[in-house]
Amino acid sequence: MKVSGKLKGVLLAFVSVIAVSNVYIFSKAALMEVSLPQFGVYWFAFGLTWIFLYGCTQKTYRSITQFARRNLGILVLLGIIEVIGTYFFFKAIHTISNPAITSFIGNISPVFIIILGFFFLKERFNFREITGMTLAVIGAFVISYKGNSAISDMFIDGTQYVLYSSAFMGVSALIIKKNIQNINPIILTTNRSLFLLIFSIMGLVYSDESLIIGSKPLLNIFIGASLGPFLTVIAGYLALQYIPLSQKAIINSTKGLFVLFGAYLYFGQFPETIAIIGGLITILGLLLIAFGKSKLPKVKKFPEV
Repeated sequence: MKVSGKLKGVLLAFVSVIAVSNVYIFSKAALMEVSLPQFGVYWFAFGLTWIFLYGCTQKTYRSITQFARRNLGILVLLGIIEVIGTYFFFKAIHTISNPAITSFIGNISPVFIIILGFFFLKERFNFREITGMTLAVIGAFVISYKGNSAISDMFIDGTQYVLYSSAFMGVSALIIKKNIQNINPIILTTNRSLFLLIFSIMGLVYSDESLIIGSKPLLNIFIGASLGPFLTVIAGYLALQYIPLSQKAIINSTKGLFVLFGAYLYFGQFPETIAIIGGLITILGLLLIAFGKSKLPKVKKFPEV
């Protein structure tokens, strides 16, 4: 049976979602025992190894010799943006106790992507989409709000890192979408992991920490890195070849439900009721965005008797 391009893109996006959901779980488990620089060196070294081996089997790297100078500049720019956005992503996971909370707050990311698409890709949105974005922001507020009146202490610690990461990842997604037809997704993935590995090594040297870590966090990093820098990113980039950026962003928003289930199984943690309500609000908002441009079904009119 021949699979359509759109269905292939949706399936790839869901593969990316399931993989990234496990990233939240295994990275949180590892970061409970090691520092960010130690984590980054092993995480991206494993990820880069898998990506490089996969790229060699696909003979992808031969195309680098045909690269235009403009593409090299894009790779450098993307590498820098990914380093900043990914640093804040793992900083948030390290700071917030429950990875499901981090995931639910991260559902605000599509709002950044859609706003950037409005200004740079000339995408437009209607009332339903605006309502969806509003709900996504409200849901993130409900999850992260602590109840204190002081602005400096209003939200749970780590919320700011999720927002920073979402903003930079939104810019990265925009650049990738505009250049995905010119730069192979495997090269984009390799470039990302290479920049992040170099940054992690620099952080380890600067902090003067040991490279030696325990076997348990090493195993968690190995599993998570096999799913994260490799499967998550490659499947996500490949999906962008078949479906719009906004549709991928919406599918990606369902990761909170997978993370919620995984966090309960792995850590025995379950968010408070208010956090779950906020997470469901964000998902509802993102569904409105996803189907905002869909035409409502016409109600069949029956002849009067």
